Amino acid sequence: MARPIHAFIHPHALRHNLARVQEAAPDARVWAVVKAHAYGHGVARAFEGLRAADGFAVLDLHEAQTLRDLDWRGPILLLEGVFEQRDLELCSRLDLWHVVHNEAQIDMLSRHKTQVPQRIFLKMNSGMNRLGFAPERFRSAWARLNALPQVDEISLLTHFAHADDAVGVAQQLQVFQATSHDLPGERSLANSAAVLRHGDNPLVLGDWVRPGIALYGSSPDHPLHSAADWGLRPAMSLRSQVIGVQQLQAGDEVGYGGIFTAPHAMRLGVVACGYADGYPRHAPNGTPVLVSGVRTQTVGRVSMDMLCVDLTHLPHAHLGSEVTLWGQASTGEVLSIDEVAWAAGTVGYELMCALAPRVPVTSLGLAA
Repeated sequence: MARPIHAFIHPHALRHNLARVQEAAPDARVWAVVKAHAYGHGVARAFEGLRAADGFAVLDLHEAQTLRDLDWRGPILLLEGVFEQRDLELCSRLDLWHVVHNEAQIDMLSRHKTQVPQRIFLKMNSGMNRLGFAPERFRSAWARLNALPQVDEISLLTHFAHADDAVGVAQQLQVFQATSHDLPGERSLANSAAVLRHGDNPLVLGDWVRPGIALYGSSPDHPLHSAADWGLRPAMSLRSQVIGVQQLQAGDEVGYGGIFTAPHAMRLGVVACGYADGYPRHAPNGTPVLVSGVRTQTVGRVSMDMLCVDLTHLPHAHLGSEVTLWGQASTGEVLSIDEVAWAAGTVGYELMCALAPRVPVTSLGLAA
């Protein structure tokens, strides 16, 4: 028998979460963001649940190729644009839309030999201070692109640094609007948090929204709101089993370094999951976990291949009992990935993306 740890992807949850975003932004089209291996879910596995999106947003050309191989013929947006001249040849062949955020990318476009002009999203740095043209350089970049025969329609894009903060959104929106208000082209500003928190503002939603984390069932503003508060369902469940049971006496230590000492007699379960599977090593004592659908907590330090959980109040737990590290138990109970991430001092994004290659992954199909 294979080691019992397994990740399950729920396409029906992806489909539900996409519908939730569409409901929140009814007048905008949706880029389903599938960068980073679809946030650890796998582009091919996520595709069926997200194919009702208007387009897909990716980070690299391999992801774009995967979508075309899946017979997606709609728009695909390359979020960081191209990195070298020859990338534009693949953009032409795969019919990609791509972001332009620096002068070097405009230079590459000016040298690109193509019979079919390309669709561009010109990015403004409205306050995030990562990629994009500063507001004072944005219009000249637009003029350069507009003069190129290699360029078709130019859309305008920015990214919110404080999408969960109304003041931060208002400040960046003011910069974006003041700079681009009279330029033609579609707009794209809103990520998951902006869609869910500021969906009543059509200027924030623009023409295209770019949800990422919400599609995968994680709250973009945890702990202020939970995934359930936003009506989102987990798209990934990480499950394993109890592979050992220990009876502890008061004073017994658990795991490397003995960071946990039993305060009284306890029943301990050993679980086939560790940091080599993608579970956070820094998750402390008390990190929530489900055993046979019942909430309990971790005990001691997470090791490479195992972690321990408290079974004291679970007399029916035994060797082989199901353990849900995050997501939905087979009995239906849900442990949000955000709760686990919060306990470990990180975010759900990181846990999804950190799922290790050695963990088998199965799609459970589209039936709810």
